[in-house]
This record gives sequence, C-alpha cells and structure tokens, in this order.
Amino acid sequence: QVYLVESGGGLVQSGGSLRLSCAASRSIKSFYMMNWYRQVPGEQREWVAGIFTDDSKMYYDSVKGRFTISKDNVKNTVDLQMDSLKPDDTAVYYCNGKMNVDTRTRDYWGQGTQVTVSS
Repeated sequence: QVYLVESGGGLVQSGGSLRLSCAASRSIKSFYMMNWYRQVPGEQREWVAGIFTDDSKMYYDSVKGRFTISKDNVKNTVDLQMDSLKPDDTAVYYCNGKMNVDTRTRDYWGQGTQVTVSS
C-alpha cells in the first residue's frame, strides 16, 4: 500500500505564506514525479507544481515566482512553500505521486488539505 498524507493547510491573510508537506509511506524515489494539485468545489482539479526525480521542477503559470516545490529523499516528503498568497489560491490542495507500474502510470493521491486565503 502506498499512502500520501498532506499537512500544513490553514487560514491565512492575503499576502501571507503557508508551507504544505506531503509524507509518503515509501521512498519517494519510487515515483518518477511528485505533484501538488488543487481543487475548488464545483471545479476540476488543477495541477499546481511538479518535481521529478532529477529535481527539475515545473509550475503552473499563476503560481510561478510565488510557490516553490521541494523534496527530501531521506524524509520521503514533498513540500510546497506558498508565498504572496491570494484569495484565488483558496482550494483543497492534494499531493500526487506518479509511479510506473507494468509500463503504465499509476497515480497515488493524498486526502487533501484545505488552504483558505482571506482578502
């Protein structure tokens, strides 16, 4: 079984910061990519940021320069540092891990953590 558990969500004022953390039940080196997604009720889940095994990173345009994704291969955690938060960043944030299983990609998800940014 593979588990991903998020933590660090909460309520913050516009312009503030939060740091989300995702703890994996196995080595994150097992995943070729780790991601953060977010979802607002009634809308589709959207990808926010991703990090590959070689530490290369990608960001959704609206969070570039404000969010930073990082990983710790010893602690098996993936963090998302969120600065200069805006009310539009309010959502449930999900950790995602992508793993190659029998030549297919299998997605693993955490349960989500709420981030609320007040104006």
